[in-house]
Amino acid sequence: MLILGIDPGTAIVGYGLVKASSGRLQALDYGCIRTPAGEETCQRLATIYTGLWELITRQQPATLAIEELFFNKNSKTALAVGQARGVILLAAAHAGLPVAEYTPLEVKQSVAGFGRAPKEQVERMVQALLALPARPRPDDVADALAVAICHASFAPWRQKEQEAAGR
Repeated sequence: MLILGIDPGTAIVGYGLVKASSGRLQALDYGCIRTPAGEETCQRLATIYTGLWELITRQQPATLAIEELFFNKNSKTALAVGQARGVILLAAAHAGLPVAEYTPLEVKQSVAGFGRAPKEQVERMVQALLALPARPRPDDVADALAVAICHASFAPWRQKEQEAAGR
């Protein structure tokens, strides 16, 4: 299964394409979509949508896994990230991709074994689990790969839940 993991943001959207097969994980592509700080919000969102659409079209993932919005004290930042998530979800819907959403706690738990693991530990575990030559940079990319790894761990359980609900 090809999983496209996404760490949403307005300045940087991290992405990681991970192949999960027979319990093995392989990073096929990873990087980020950047938007210029001075651009209008609508143009930044268009850049995110276009970049993600091109990535989906080129790589043909089976599913998109995205980190849920973490609400912090800065509501302006939360709103901006929410807008970015919206265009990411729209691109997935237009491509007909199923979407799985995970909290930061779930992502850290599945990758590092501890839901409150520091970023550096998550980055090291992503590097180890995917046998990467170096820690992925920037940290948005490591987070996106972690989301894809998380989905690879949870996907069998989700499928069983869906099958049980359909009966």
